[in-house]
Amino acid sequence: MSRKDQLTGKGPVAGHHVSHAHNKAKRRFEVNIQKKRFFDPETGRWVTLRVSGQTIKTINKKGIAAVLREARKNGVSV
Repeated sequence: MSRKDQLTGKGPVAGHHVSHAHNKAKRRFEVNIQKKRFFDPETGRWVTLRVSGQTIKTINKKGIAAVLREARKNGVSV
């Protein structure tokens, strides 16, 4: 499974290691993916999602029901 956020679709980006001598080597900046269970009060069931730390903060702020509703509106099947 790819390292992508299930709700936002955020994935790794490419960049460079830059040394003190300014030599560049390719690297990947990975997303902070966590596997987390949330209780959806609208459906009355638990939902397990692989989401980033930033998305967890958004869920804590808005609530899981609002975030799932928004994701479904954008075409994400959850």
